[in-house]
Amino acid sequence: QVQLVESGGGLVQAGGSLRLSCAVSGRTFSSYTMGWFRQAPGKEREFVGTIIWTGDNTNYVDSVKGRFTISRDNAKNTVYLQMNSLKPEDPAVYYCAVTSRWSKATISTAGFYEYWGKGTQVTVSS
Repeated sequence: QVQLVESGGGLVQAGGSLRLSCAVSGRTFSSYTMGWFRQAPGKEREFVGTIIWTGDNTNYVDSVKGRFTISRDNAKNTVYLQMNSLKPEDPAVYYCAVTSRWSKATISTAGFYEYWGKGTQVTVSS
C-alpha cells in the first residue's frame, strides 16, 4: 500500500510563498509521475503540475507557470511544490498524487493517478 502525506500548507499573504511537501512511503517506485492538484470550495479538482522521476520533465497549468515549481528528492521519497507570488485565486486544498505510469496526454487528469494524499490547506490573505 502506498501512503502520501502532504505538509507545508498554511496562511500566507498575497505575494508570499509557501513550499508544500509530499512524502511517499510504503512502496518504492522505479519510475513515477507525481502530480499536484488543488480543489477550492465549490469547484472541481484542478490540475496544478507534474514531475516525472527523472526530474527533468515538469508540466504546469498556465495559471501557475512562472510562479510554481515542482521538484523532487528521490533519496527522501519526497516531492515539493514551491509556490511563489501567491494570488487570491490560489487558495485551495492541495493534493499530491502518484502513478507508476506515464502518458503526456493524460497527466493532467485526476483519474490517471493511482494514489492520493489527503491534502493540505493553503489560504491566501489579501
